[in-house]
Amino acid sequence: MTTNNLLPDSWIVPQKFRDRLGARVGRQRLMQADGQLLLVLHAPPAADENERHGRFFWRDTNGDWVSKDLGTGDAALKKHIDEYFDRVEEIAEREDEARGAAEYFEIVRDIAPLLHAAGNLHRTLQEAREAAPDDRNLIDGRDRAYQLHRNAELLFSLAKEALEFEVAHQSEILAQNSYKMSVSSHRLNLLAAFFFPLATLSSLFGMGFPTGYEDFRPPLPFLGIIAVGLLIGVVLHGVVSRGGQPKARQKPPRY
Repeated sequence: MTTNNLLPDSWIVPQKFRDRLGARVGRQRLMQADGQLLLVLHAPPAADENERHGRFFWRDTNGDWVSKDLGTGDAALKKHIDEYFDRVEEIAEREDEARGAAEYFEIVRDIAPLLHAAGNLHRTLQEAREAAPDDRNLIDGRDRAYQLHRNAELLFSLAKEALEFEVAHQSEILAQNSYKMSVSSHRLNLLAAFFFPLATLSSLFGMGFPTGYEDFRPPLPFLGIIAVGLLIGVVLHGVVSRGGQPKARQKPPRY
């Protein structure tokens, strides 16, 4: 007889269930045999988890539900789905407060495995609903799993759009800054070309002409020249750096 440690030894389940389970939980799926059902589900996954943690829900021939981790009765499956809703809601709160591409990337990374798991959860519960059409627990679980998948899908779309918007916005700012630097460089080149002949003639012939300022009490002429030079520098700085500022980023609207 094949033994399997994934299912409790106290569960009197068809041997077919144990035979179909390997050393790892595998994908989410439904097993049925001899009027009994076994739901092989996954606990809510985290983004950095490479291996899924299995949760097993067994329905015996009397229609009673037993789970390995969440107790017995119809409430066990409800607790399982509630954990998914809590995780999605937690990430949704982070998305509301997110600013910047790094935060949006983390949200997309965290919601992606939940979205995938929620879709497989809904598919598995739909199969179980068809196998046991009179089980209200499966009907309610299937409907809630569908809503869970829709919520995760919407959150994933919003976070992905916000991430793309943030990347595009940063690219736009870089393009604007590059354009402003090109314009400033062009203006500086024009100024250099304008004053180049004067600077060349001054260096060749000198500028030691009497001006009358030689008799002023030092260091007044020196300070005056410094002040005039700084004033002209401020004016040139305003001319060279003239241009509009990038618009403030706004989050894309929700649908």
